[in-house]
Amino acid sequence: MGLKLPEILLIFAALLLLFGGSRLPQLGSSLGSALRNFKRGFSSDEEKDDASDKKTGTLSASTTVDKDVAAKSPSHHA
Repeated sequence: MGLKLPEILLIFAALLLLFGGSRLPQLGSSLGSALRNFKRGFSSDEEKDDASDKKTGTLSASTTVDKDVAAKSPSHHA
């Protein structure tokens, strides 16, 4: 049953007419990104724990930057 070559070519030609040649690669990459995110949503809890462990330390880095910015800003005291 499935799609044969003439049907695939017809679908591709219709997509090319609708979206244009420059837009098709963008659609393909966004579709791939959506599929990757969908698969990540159904990944195991262990992978989610690993990802959250990698994100540690970002809070301390941002507070260091805040301290540096505060130290370099001019004081408005008389």
